[in-house]
Amino acid sequence: MLGPMSARRIAPLFLAVLVALVTGIVLGDVVGRALGQPAQVVIEDWAKQPVGKRGVPEGWKEQNWGSPKYDFVIESLDSRKVLHLRSDNESSTISKEVKVDVKQFPLLQWEWKVVTLPKGGDARRRETDDEAAQLYVTFPRFPQAVRSRIIGYIWDSTAPEGSIFPSDKVGTVTFVVVRSGNAELGKWLTETRNIYEDYKRIYQEEPKEQVGAVAISINSQNTGTRAESYFGPILFRKP
Repeated sequence: MLGPMSARRIAPLFLAVLVALVTGIVLGDVVGRALGQPAQVVIEDWAKQPVGKRGVPEGWKEQNWGSPKYDFVIESLDSRKVLHLRSDNESSTISKEVKVDVKQFPLLQWEWKVVTLPKGGDARRRETDDEAAQLYVTFPRFPQAVRSRIIGYIWDSTAPEGSIFPSDKVGTVTFVVVRSGNAELGKWLTETRNIYEDYKRIYQEEPKEQVGAVAISINSQNTGTRAESYFGPILFRKP
């Protein structure tokens, strides 16, 4: 058994070891981030895109179906660059290949603003499946055309906010209605979705694949109307 004098000598040593351990944990986290473990993965912030650039932005790919007009332009608004999208009785989609592990970066965050909703649009029916702003996240599975899992976060004209349902047009897509109707039109909104939890809720299992692509879309061809929206930064981040 230790005497009072020995206990008094050991206590400061124990405290020093404890402080060193805590400091080491904190420094380890800092060093880990510095060595390539970021807190977020930026998909696009438009900062490197030239203002006035029309059509498909640099680093993004065109769609391989239909007759898209790509009425897109990079603009500077409120001291930042954004993508301005318009659709007049047509559908335009752009995609970007990425590699993101949603177990590490489960939060999908983006900024958007809708100005004009396609009149009569309703993603629940293929005849009216038009949305002013859509953000798709693809989990590729072979063969990709029929087995990939795609979650589409949309601003719909009619379908209730919070509803989740499979696309009536594309079998690999499941829609999540983040916003609905015109109550928030003309406002910049920041959205955050736990895509890891959304995936488990939709498919009843954990994602086995990494995210392979992100896409932005606007369409109004089914209703024969017009739509207009903006997208700001898009990123995945840790909680």
